[in-house]
Amino acid sequence: MNKVALVTGASSGIGLETTLALLKKGFTVYGAARRLSLMSEIQENGGNILYLDLTDDDSIQSCVKKIVEKEGRIDVLINNSGYGLGGSVENVSIQQAKSQFEVNVFALVRLTQLVLPYMEKSSSSRIINISSMAGRFSSPFLGWYHASKYAVEALTDSLRLELSSLKIKAVLIEPGLIKTHWGTIAANSIKENCKNTVYEKQSLNVADFYEKNYSAENGAASNPSVISKAVIKAVFAKKPKARYV
Repeated sequence: MNKVALVTGASSGIGLETTLALLKKGFTVYGAARRLSLMSEIQENGGNILYLDLTDDDSIQSCVKKIVEKEGRIDVLINNSGYGLGGSVENVSIQQAKSQFEVNVFALVRLTQLVLPYMEKSSSSRIINISSMAGRFSSPFLGWYHASKYAVEALTDSLRLELSSLKIKAVLIEPGLIKTHWGTIAANSIKENCKNTVYEKQSLNVADFYEKNYSAENGAASNPSVISKAVIKAVFAKKPKARYV
């Protein structure tokens, strides 16, 4: 019987690469995201796609319910979805900050809560949270993003200890610069939230760094496959590391 995996944010970048890598390893994989039209490659390779809006609890519940109704269980959950909210701490609105935590933290926890009852209580079950090196340090104009990743780090550490008697493993993956749309989204957010403020000049230099270094052509970023390989390693390791940097 194939193991069953759910990957969020599967329409591009790390999520897509990870979904395809798990399919190659013989998993029954469900790739979930809002943009179903971008996930045809998953279907072409024998995977399943599901609509998932991480800001909508009904959507989160429906996603998990559909998998459980068909498969009866979920062996691996990969919480990959997230985005980078940019701007100064002074100027980012509290509503924006709440949205950052809603996607990067609360949806991740909600999915974990819903999936855990359907995981086999064995050492082969995994909850893998895609965090970031940004969960280890802070930089200007990404304060809320850093805060969300610090939260993911702390929650995963607690979860790992809580699950130790059940033999389910909770693992953190901490990407650095990866060739995805993250850099462009973060840069645009930084520029928008700092426009016409005392931080504008400084923020443009920071935004420029992200735009250049996440560029697929000229940037210093690595291919998303670097992360999918780390995920595969964590999935199959008998005793996975707490963190894969």
